[in-house]
Amino acid sequence: MPHIQQLESHVADLIAAGEVVERPASVVKELVENAIDAGASAVVVEIQRGGMGVIRVTDNGCGIAPGELPTAFLRHATSKLRTPEDLGRIGTLGFRGEALAAISAVSRVDILTRQTGAAGGASLHLEGGVPGQVEDAGAPEGTTIVVRDLFYNTPARLKFMRKDSAETASVAGLMQHLALSHPDISFKFIKDGTEALHTPGDGRLDSAVYAALGRDFAKTLVPVEGRGGEAAVTGFVTQPLMGRGSRSMQVFFVNGRFIKSQLLTAALEEGYRNQLMKGKFPGCVLSVTLPVTVVDVNVHPAKTQVKFAREQEVFDAVYHTVLDCLDARGTPVAAPKPAEQVVNPRRDFFQTMDARTYREQGAKPAPKAPEAPKAPARPAGWQTVTPARPAAPVSKPEAAKPAWNTEWRSSAKVADSAPEKTVYQTARPTPRPMGSALGKPPASVAAKPVEKLPPVREPAPAPMEEVPVRPEAARRPFVPAIPPEQQTLDLPEQTTIEPQKEAPWRIAGEVLHTYIICESEGGCVWLIDKHAAHERVNFDRLKAAKTPPMRQTLLQPIAAELTKEDGALLLENLPLLEQFGFACEDFGDGAILVREVPADIDAADTVPTLEEFAENLRTGRSPEEKRDNLLHTMACKAAIKGGWTSDVSELKVLVEKVQSGEVRFCPHGRPVAVKLTKYELEKMFKRA
Repeated sequence: MPHIQQLESHVADLIAAGEVVERPASVVKELVENAIDAGASAVVVEIQRGGMGVIRVTDNGCGIAPGELPTAFLRHATSKLRTPEDLGRIGTLGFRGEALAAISAVSRVDILTRQTGAAGGASLHLEGGVPGQVEDAGAPEGTTIVVRDLFYNTPARLKFMRKDSAETASVAGLMQHLALSHPDISFKFIKDGTEALHTPGDGRLDSAVYAALGRDFAKTLVPVEGRGGEAAVTGFVTQPLMGRGSRSMQVFFVNGRFIKSQLLTAALEEGYRNQLMKGKFPGCVLSVTLPVTVVDVNVHPAKTQVKFAREQEVFDAVYHTVLDCLDARGTPVAAPKPAEQVVNPRRDFFQTMDARTYREQGAKPAPKAPEAPKAPARPAGWQTVTPARPAAPVSKPEAAKPAWNTEWRSSAKVADSAPEKTVYQTARPTPRPMGSALGKPPASVAAKPVEKLPPVREPAPAPMEEVPVRPEAARRPFVPAIPPEQQTLDLPEQTTIEPQKEAPWRIAGEVLHTYIICESEGGCVWLIDKHAAHERVNFDRLKAAKTPPMRQTLLQPIAAELTKEDGALLLENLPLLEQFGFACEDFGDGAILVREVPADIDAADTVPTLEEFAENLRTGRSPEEKRDNLLHTMACKAAIKGGWTSDVSELKVLVEKVQSGEVRFCPHGRPVAVKLTKYELEKMFKRA
């Protein structure tokens, strides 16, 4: 058995650094929290190569005394705790005294600081946790810390770092949370020389939300404010119709500290019950303020989890605050007016009285038509004379005949045997002038006599030529369809398709546009969830496919606005998205431009699908598990939804899959069908 011995201080520091410093974002978090505790009103964070090259944090806080610089980088050295009682009332973000020591143990650190009101500043260089000499230096008020070559002396941890883009996105997401937790501080984030975030620091949370999370997300938020016991809740939540595809946009703060809490998440989503579409999640930026004595922040090395002394009180405060806000935004439904107060503008069309009044007063007479305006009075002696028209000769019209004979096997025209036609020309009657109304018409306007024109004759048709008949010897010989040399081959025989046998089950109907009622041959009743069944069918089809699914090119590409971490995670897995039918590219600032989507998915579900993809990629362990999770999402999005009206043929296919035993569970493990025997039904009705 090996002997027990104490580890060297350097090895112990490396182990402790692994608990605090996991990645570049952890370094930024610790340094910025120290700047906030120092009373800074402006913080600038600059990184290069995702933080693996350089991390520079500058603040305008109180600074550090030159004589305390070497002590600040020792383990468990802090200015925020003095007595054991201080652990029960921690009101600062940093308190362990391990951040600077852990960071300096795995990197090269330079610090430049100057206290408020001091004449000059000081600088210090550390490498691998070993400090150098403190030197005087000119510096502005505040502190600047530069961290270079992170994990240069711990190759085991260095090889687990992700791509620079992913580490940059992680730091960007952290800066968003810090900016939201302290809207009174101006934060600036610069990545590889480009400014990615800048908040005004005016103390307004909505300004910080707009700068950190973007305009599109800020427009979907509504303010909330409430209190329950000692817990005060303020912030913003999304409207019920603006649900997200994942919980990535749920941001919670407790006493200015960003945390991850299942308790607060459950309270938030409980407030949206019956108001949010299934499969959607609300987004929020909620700040919970509690007395420091009822919150324990010393339960996690990264300080991202806390414990509440009275969890039910905190849950109720968040739940009722969100619920009251959503209820207050609902549109009240006005009560209908009494029948006697209803005014009908069209009394001539609708009946506006009851039967008794109608019998007593009688029906109203129909409105009279408006009288035509009277013609103006004519002068005396005015006389209107109607002119007489001459009688025109009337001839009996002949029945119209078709141009071609419609009799069978006749090609002669009808006109060949038609009788001669006589064409008459008549003069159009002319009205008499007013002056000659009582006398004969003048000769110039008298009707001309009718002239008889000669008949029109059509030429006789030419005699039809007779087609000579070929003799038997001159006819073309008969050629069989199948050559004689091939007639001896075995050809497929004609088969008769037998009528399909009747299925041993019957679809009785569908209820709630979600569940199919089916009666089997054995006297059992089946309730089938059509969404779950169709989801399983899609999943099996996608998993068995050897080629990528069919794509559809979008007429207008969709710019998916995701969180920094989700966007970077999807950009890392672009080849995997290509396999599932998504053609995506980097659109800058965490956004992804989608040009093609699978044909089975509606274009409106593109952003929620990508959000779920990011969540599945984050939680998946092995590549095969990640792929199955992505297939689950695609199968769910392409399946029939509960509440949709389905055709009988669709229901028949799903029932056949279930009854044959091919589909039993959905990809998430939920049952697809529930079976009720005849005995169970009779037992329900007390018949058995």
